[in-house]
Amino acid sequence: MNYSLFLFDLDDTLLDFRASEQLSFARTLRELGMHGPLDALFPHYQAINLDLWRRFEAGTVTKDFLKVERFRLTFADFGLDLDPQAAARIYLDSLPHNVVLVDGALALCARLAAVGEIGIITNGVDHIQKRRIASAGLDDYVSFIATSEACGHAKPDTRFFDYAAGMARGFSKAGTVIVGDRLDADILGANRFGIDSCWFNPARLPNGSQARPDYEVHSLPAVAQALAGA
Repeated sequence: MNYSLFLFDLDDTLLDFRASEQLSFARTLRELGMHGPLDALFPHYQAINLDLWRRFEAGTVTKDFLKVERFRLTFADFGLDLDPQAAARIYLDSLPHNVVLVDGALALCARLAAVGEIGIITNGVDHIQKRRIASAGLDDYVSFIATSEACGHAKPDTRFFDYAAGMARGFSKAGTVIVGDRLDADILGANRFGIDSCWFNPARLPNGSQARPDYEVHSLPAVAQALAGA
């Protein structure tokens, strides 16, 4: 294997964010006194949240705005008299307690940490992501955690990848690979920064974007297999 630095996206690559998100969303509404079905409410929240994260990555909204606005819009659209500030606080507190690993995540990290250095690159909230990594048992294998909040820039901005590279014990573009599920953040960021990338695509989605991964895998065990040939 020619790589010595493995930069992993966190959500929906190593951690199943959708599962954690749903559990944390349900707990948030319970604590705010709502106990009805969430069948329509949660997908609506997800769509709003996704749009706000896209806007954050484009630099048009702040993360502090995003944290509250996703709940404010959801509650307003459903006519719910609930406090979005309280919802944001409860939700973020819940995330580290509702960690779900993607199948094969621990084994893959153990294998790659034995041959090189693992860094986490995430656009998530700094202290929350660090707590989630610890709760998942991944911190035994992770050398550093680069977050957009600490950096001041988000993936796919090349300044974020400069920041992450500066945290590594040793960095060379030729010896680094990014593993992530997002074409528009992880893979495009790698392309712009000039390093290799591995697209984790368990749903086998088509790539209609300008991002060009060097590898494509459909499970985490396949990551090590793909990179072993490099």
